[in-house]
Amino acid sequence: MSIRMDNVGIAVRDLEEAVAFFEDLGLTVLGRDEVSGEFAETAVGLEGNHAKIALLATPDGHGKVELMQYLNPEPVETEPTRPNEIGMHRIAFAVDDLDAALAAAARHGCWPLRGVARYEDAFLLTYVRGPSGILVMLAQELKAGE
Repeated sequence: MSIRMDNVGIAVRDLEEAVAFFEDLGLTVLGRDEVSGEFAETAVGLEGNHAKIALLATPDGHGKVELMQYLNPEPVETEPTRPNEIGMHRIAFAVDDLDAALAAAARHGCWPLRGVARYEDAFLLTYVRGPSGILVMLAQELKAGE
């Protein structure tokens, strides 16, 4: 099984404000979308999940940040995380074998929040709750015919 870091996701109050900030830092918008329905609910594990998203890349093309503004369920305000507090929104990994990645997660008692979602003919994707409550997204890009 191979694994590589794909992107870091951050829930924001105002997508446009956050995009402008990251663009000013030098990131480039790769794409925007609005997601809802069965795919979004299953992948993230939230009933009624509906969010606006933007994916940005670092200038070197290696780092990516996915910003999401939740429209539903209602966003939950929290205090900003302090450097010594445990947890974060999520970290995402692209894997070439989702079943192998899920088996590895299961060995640590980590299971999909709701199941594995298929996004069109492009990805299989799921969120698992990792150690210390960290959300980990695992995504396998599908090849033609899969």
